Amino acid sequence: MSAPAIRGWCPGAHRPMRSGDGLVVRVRPPLGEITPRQCAGLADLAERYGQGALELTNRANLQLRGVADADHPALLDGLASLGLIDPDPAVEGRRNLVVDPFRGLGPDDPQTRIAARLAAGLAAPALAGLPAKFGFVVDAGPRRRLSEVSGDVRIERGPDGLIVRAEGCETGRAAGSVAEAVGLALGLARWFLRSGGVGADGRGRMARHIAAGAVLPGELSGAAAPGSPAEAARPGTTNGGMTLAAAFGQIASADLRRLAAAGAPVLRITPWRMVFLPGVTDPGACAGATGLIRNPADPLLRVAACTGAPGCPQASVRTRDLARDLAPHLPPGRRLHVSGCAKGCAHPEPAEVTLVGRDGAFDLVRNGAPWDEPALWSLHPDTLTDMIGR
Repeated sequence: MSAPAIRGWCPGAHRPMRSGDGLVVRVRPPLGEITPRQCAGLADLAERYGQGALELTNRANLQLRGVADADHPALLDGLASLGLIDPDPAVEGRRNLVVDPFRGLGPDDPQTRIAARLAAGLAAPALAGLPAKFGFVVDAGPRRRLSEVSGDVRIERGPDGLIVRAEGCETGRAAGSVAEAVGLALGLARWFLRSGGVGADGRGRMARHIAAGAVLPGELSGAAAPGSPAEAARPGTTNGGMTLAAAFGQIASADLRRLAAAGAPVLRITPWRMVFLPGVTDPGACAGATGLIRNPADPLLRVAACTGAPGCPQASVRTRDLARDLAPHLPPGRRLHVSGCAKGCAHPEPAEVTLVGRDGAFDLVRNGAPWDEPALWSLHPDTLTDMIGR
């Protein structure tokens, strides 16, 4: 079996990625949130042009799968009418932001102000050379909620105020205001471009650049340390609202409409394949949404699975049906990853049990990632229930 292809870029709305089931069209919700009207509109578009569902990504984005080439222009028109894409494809591609989903409501919230200014600043032509995966994290609440989310430039909070930190550095520069923090963040991006952070292939990441010996200028570096991280987000009523997880990050259009009708002023898309509904505290909200998880003990929360075959041309096995069948048999505290190939898109890091599709069967990796040496080879799906508990 040939090695899986590494794309090196992420799909967008204007620049979709071709997969085995059609085009993958990614939507970057402005500031990581959508209105109820936009949510209901996305449900309509998913039914009309996609597979009747949306996928949540680990960059707090949304994806429609299975879009036909002929339908792509009409889908773009629909997304534009909902206010969900930038008319300039290049600008849209640079607005790669993940924002604390549990921040306060309204435009005056400090993190919202930071994200809005940052998004506007990224439209500058001087930043046109940033790689497609170069991202920003706005995590400036009292506790860091996005400490495990990758980002090349981070705006955080320390004991004495805002901090702007380059990924790969343990400390950053203190900022006295929102405007100064945004200026420093954009300055880091410009320095990255000037100092050779982008390779000949158009790729590049901040941490790799610094690890290779690049030295930040004094005006962009500092000794300010970010605050402590918060506990991992879980489904349930928390932070003045309700958090609902989506199994394998997929939400059917019917459940999208239930989310739209739940009563939240906005829906916050998280990087943990969950949706946060601020202000919704009724335990019965979205009770009919069978594809959403509200129980923090549900074993599906410890299972990752990619699209698999036939949707992904890299995969030779079906993944999500198997993952759902295996979830009840997963011992407490363990994490299961069912990967269609060795790329490990759904969970590109180690898990206690990783199943990797190869030539129609599965290899089993223990306490490792999909590309690590398997402990067992060429297993039939019917034999896996007992294997994951050993």
